[in-house]
Amino acid sequence: MDEKELHALVTLLDDPDQLISEEIENKLLSLGPEIIPSLEEYWESAFDPFIQERLEKIIHAIQFDQIKSELLIWKMSNSFNLLDGLIIINSYQYPSYDNNLIRMSLEELKRDIWMELRYEMTPYEKVSLMNYVLFDKFGLSGNTNDYHNPQNSFIGRVLETKKGNPLTLSCIYSIVAQKLDIPIFGINLPKHFILSYLDEDQNADHLLFYLNAFNKGQVMQKADVISFLKQLNLPLSKEFMLPCDNVTILKRVLRNLVTAYEQNESVNKKQEIEILFKLLEE
Repeated sequence: MDEKELHALVTLLDDPDQLISEEIENKLLSLGPEIIPSLEEYWESAFDPFIQERLEKIIHAIQFDQIKSELLIWKMSNSFNLLDGLIIINSYQYPSYDNNLIRMSLEELKRDIWMELRYEMTPYEKVSLMNYVLFDKFGLSGNTNDYHNPQNSFIGRVLETKKGNPLTLSCIYSIVAQKLDIPIFGINLPKHFILSYLDEDQNADHLLFYLNAFNKGQVMQKADVISFLKQLNLPLSKEFMLPCDNVTILKRVLRNLVTAYEQNESVNKKQEIEILFKLLEE
């Protein structure tokens, strides 16, 4: 569609006939993400708050449809790349975010660790090096002052502010580790999220130890996890003690966002995140 046709459609958004204005809105929605830059330009030049509001609604609806589509493709591809999934979720709040910044930041962290990594290092020494680079040098930390802020769940924002929740910090930690062939994977612990360091054959049943990314990579033993589960009166089941898959991790990110938006009374955002969650449930 050329600019003249698009302009004609936009000018009809304030048509007093509701059926016509709704038809125009549906037509714009059907045109997809390609028209977003033009719609944003129309928004900037519009003096009518009503038109601006309609344009905002349409732009967001197009972006949300794109996120749903990308999340479904991510799920159906069966590759379940964790970083790709987190970037899709990041796009929900930051649709114009340059995702290359996220990838570059993680690559820089990987490089900084790789420069100091030695083949003969023990698992504990590798973790000590990772902790130094991620927490002491780069400055990642748990956002204890604003724990339930939804920003803690968006990886781009966490890499910018260097503050996050246990889940996002663990994701960053494990993504960087796996880039270095260090076998660190997520543990879907109730009320918390931690990491596990597997043995050389990466057998999930052969855990060497656990890590708490929210506490600067503190090493934990199996007894610590058992004690934690007993305090919560929960069974010592494998789902709480062995690595989980990346679909489970993404679903937990979305659950965290549902809780966060519920607490700050962002009803529409909560409902949209619930829709994304259901896409992964199906």
